[in-house]
Amino acid sequence: MSDSVLQPQAAAMGESRTSPEVRQTYRRIAWRLLPFLFLAYAVNSIDRINISFAKLRMARDLGLSDTAYAFGATAFFVGYILFEIPGNLYMQRVGARATLTRIMVLWGMVTALTCFVNTPARLYIARFALGVAEAGFFPGVILYLTYWFPSWKRGRVTAIFFMSGFVAGMVSGPLAGAIMTGLEGWYDMKGWQVLFVLEGLPAIALGVFAWFWLDDSPSHVTWLTDRQKVIVAEYLRLDQDSRTHESQSFGLVVRDPRAYVPGIVFFALYSGTNTVAYWMPSLLQEGGITDLHRIGLIASGPYLLALASMYLLGRSSDRRLERRWHLAATMLTSAVSFGLMHVLQANVLLSTVFMTIGAAACLAAVPLFWTIPPAFFSARAAAGGIALVSSIGSLAAVLSPITVAAIKARTGSLYVAFDVIGCMLLIGTVALLAGIPAARLRERQ
Repeated sequence: MSDSVLQPQAAAMGESRTSPEVRQTYRRIAWRLLPFLFLAYAVNSIDRINISFAKLRMARDLGLSDTAYAFGATAFFVGYILFEIPGNLYMQRVGARATLTRIMVLWGMVTALTCFVNTPARLYIARFALGVAEAGFFPGVILYLTYWFPSWKRGRVTAIFFMSGFVAGMVSGPLAGAIMTGLEGWYDMKGWQVLFVLEGLPAIALGVFAWFWLDDSPSHVTWLTDRQKVIVAEYLRLDQDSRTHESQSFGLVVRDPRAYVPGIVFFALYSGTNTVAYWMPSLLQEGGITDLHRIGLIASGPYLLALASMYLLGRSSDRRLERRWHLAATMLTSAVSFGLMHVLQANVLLSTVFMTIGAAACLAAVPLFWTIPPAFFSARAAAGGIALVSSIGSLAAVLSPITVAAIKARTGSLYVAFDVIGCMLLIGTVALLAGIPAARLRERQ
């Protein structure tokens, strides 16, 4: 819905989007929810990708080949996909507080217990269990934000939430390097074992804290005034009213071919971000960099650049109420940069620069993408629709590690794998522009 339509409706309830009372209401909600969700997603991101750094030492101890490592990375997403949609639908029944508490405590426990794996097979089991434990967290938070913020606030709110993942990407490398080198031999454990233990405990603590801090919805909280609750309810009602003419159940969404288009776009994006997260340390090591601290610092570069650009993208997208072309331009930048990596591989500096730009663009595109599914699906189908899109995208996480490992085994080069990812991003860009009409999103904004 455009500003010109929303403003008169908001004025009818006595408030405009720019009034001090509205700004104060959403500022209070943001300060209550976003710091906790920011920290939780940062820990989530660290616990998910720490295997990429552990692999640099764990591979030797477990006799882990690149193919076996790819299967270990994939096992996580098999468990994640199987339980993601049921988890999000179940959250609607039991509430966000209970769901997020359970998820965080379980994934923290599984992460810490991964220190005991001593064979590739046990690593597969541990990663599968982590996927099961973590399933529903990300789409659950995306859904949870729709309980509090109307569509015209979600670009910036989603960007702030995703910033935590980029901060995690920036610190996870140096942190992993410091733990694995500085705490080698702690309680007779290998450095990679200490890494899993120390990075699993914060999730458990946050899960316990979530039970006392989060609320399921705005209607019964004690930290908003009655007037502020009315403001939140009215703006959410305006969003829902704009979608009732196409309201669908989850069953109808699954049978609607259009519902899979956002999933295809996310599949392409996730192929890029997943390859960056799980293979960049190995690519840097193959380039002749052996020091773990240096690998960690270089690997944090794309996240730093993405952090600097994503908020500006979200802000511009919110101001113009335009999502498709902002996202398409960002995906295209990533695709071209990944292609130039291969062309310039003889020049290590330039190749690394374009790897950083391509990875940063791909990462920055993800929060922008996640403003689309909540607007694309009706309020009735949002929980299942968001989880469906996330599950389709997560298939990329199952396929991309295996594909990258197979390409490397056949060609001896990770650069060819990034060429393939660039082609996927081009396909995703075409699917976005051809399969998601601007009018379909504009009706919901």
